[in-house]
Amino acid sequence: MIDSHTHLFLCEGEEAELVAAAAGAGVVRMLTVGMNAETNAEAVASSERYGAVFAAIGRHPNEAGGFDDAAATEIGELGRHEKVRAIGETGLDFYRDYAAPDDQRRAFRSQIEIARELGLPIVIHARDPEGETSAIDEIFDTLDAHAGEAPVILHCFSAPQRVGDAAERGWYCSFAGNATYPSAKELRFAAAKVPDDRILVETDAPYLAPQPRRGKRNQPAFVVETAQAIAAERGTSYEDLEHTVEANARALFGW
Repeated sequence: MIDSHTHLFLCEGEEAELVAAAAGAGVVRMLTVGMNAETNAEAVASSERYGAVFAAIGRHPNEAGGFDDAAATEIGELGRHEKVRAIGETGLDFYRDYAAPDDQRRAFRSQIEIARELGLPIVIHARDPEGETSAIDEIFDTLDAHAGEAPVILHCFSAPQRVGDAAERGWYCSFAGNATYPSAKELRFAAAKVPDDRILVETDAPYLAPQPRRGKRNQPAFVVETAQAIAAERGTSYEDLEHTVEANARALFGW
């Protein structure tokens, strides 16, 4: 199994123990995702220490305040590191007001350009206030206008109403532990609709621990339980889903 999106630098416990626990659970690769200049460097450093760890680097929407040309240059330079396999997470977050929408938009557009220049996938964060869709709608419009052929990963997929639109565009949908919650029926329905060659699973650790681990800090090893729930929803075996998502991640991240 793989974990397509984690934040090792935020997880509880020693990094070596987290990586070992993941390996013990059968997790063979993981992508640790930076969110700002400091954590981008931490993600790359983790990838240098462990063969199973790869990095994504970028500026999270909630960290987009003051994004400028210097920030873009820094991401572009670090993005050339041999173990950086994606740009982001980037996108729009209208649920929290940690960064002004125009700063988020500027950072988002810039990271799309960087991803295209480097030939890397774009990891998308999208969050709207309850009952609204303005962020996800704008993200789709922005990617349609500017992403070109760059691969797109809708991380922690949370827009079940757009699963068909994502499939039409050939974008990847990555499901996290929240898809296992009893209330997440629409998310699980969406997970069953994603084409085989575009589905991924993730932890978003230390957040969103799967249902059997609710109340605990999430970690990469727990992606197995999310994958088990997604496999059941898709009417397939865990082993078949494992082969599918491993192949998708290998094609997408080149690991």
